[in-house]
Amino acid sequence: MKRIGLLTSGGDAPGMNAALRAVVRSGIYFGMEVYGIERGYAGLIDDNVIQMEMRSVSNIVQCGGTRLRTARCLEMMTVEGQKKALDTLEKHGIEGLVVIGGDGSFRGAKVLSEYGVPTIGIPGTIDNDLEYTDYTLGFDTAVNTCLDIINKLRDTMTSHERVSVVEVMGRHCGDIALYSGIASGAEIIVVPEISFNMDEIVSRINRSRANGKHSNIIVVAEGVMSADEFSKRLQSVTEYSVRPTCIGHVQRGGSPSMADRMLAAQFGNKAVRLLNDGIGNRVVGIRNNKIIDMDIIEAVSMKKTFNQELYETLQMISM
Repeated sequence: MKRIGLLTSGGDAPGMNAALRAVVRSGIYFGMEVYGIERGYAGLIDDNVIQMEMRSVSNIVQCGGTRLRTARCLEMMTVEGQKKALDTLEKHGIEGLVVIGGDGSFRGAKVLSEYGVPTIGIPGTIDNDLEYTDYTLGFDTAVNTCLDIINKLRDTMTSHERVSVVEVMGRHCGDIALYSGIASGAEIIVVPEISFNMDEIVSRINRSRANGKHSNIIVVAEGVMSADEFSKRLQSVTEYSVRPTCIGHVQRGGSPSMADRMLAAQFGNKAVRLLNDGIGNRVVGIRNNKIIDMDIIEAVSMKKTFNQELYETLQMISM
């Protein structure tokens, strides 16, 4: 394989630039020409293709976002859009494709694989909502961003003896709430996977106050409800002052953590190694601290499972 393409798709995630760097430089190491496709599948359909050189990815390993930019593309879900994408790949002689993105991006990669284009997926999404891999690119940085903000909120909530309701990202997957809640010492987390009882939450707050605590942190995943709505419901049934905070899109940005930079380097290099060996239709990931790859169709069909043991751990230690 002498010419490969590379795109980032869907929501941006810290570490995408580091992965771009790894793919481009690994490809050049193997004697390949590497073409970057701007704005994801939309750019593939619209023929926004540029050749990338060694220096194209200089000084980006520490940068958040994605230099190739990204977009969500409904047209890629249509046969007409898919054929336009294939025409672009054929026009530029691109023999294989690396797609960095989440579940929706992988579904686009799966389609291209079915058309005969060797495609490798790199899991780039802060939600950590892909079952086949222990961690996705960007998750660690996003959790650390939330952790830093929750730490600061704890200071002011304790000073005023308030309850802080912190909304984090996660429409269908509560991993950001779960991990940031445990790491920050939050008393309560509320996630889409587990139903909650407001009376029980009030009881937990009352018990913690009786045990000598002067503040409480409740981390709520956006897929449950907004911090504003949750705070209003909680305030109506408790005597303590409740304040909402929505962390928002700041979770997507910022310089990637060491963990995400390491994943990016390993994921990008593995993707190119597979294409160099003539292997496509795969996704790369990490499992039990080892870089793995598996069939893309199998990977996108797997349903994400919630870590019940971690959730129970928080219940035990957050008194």
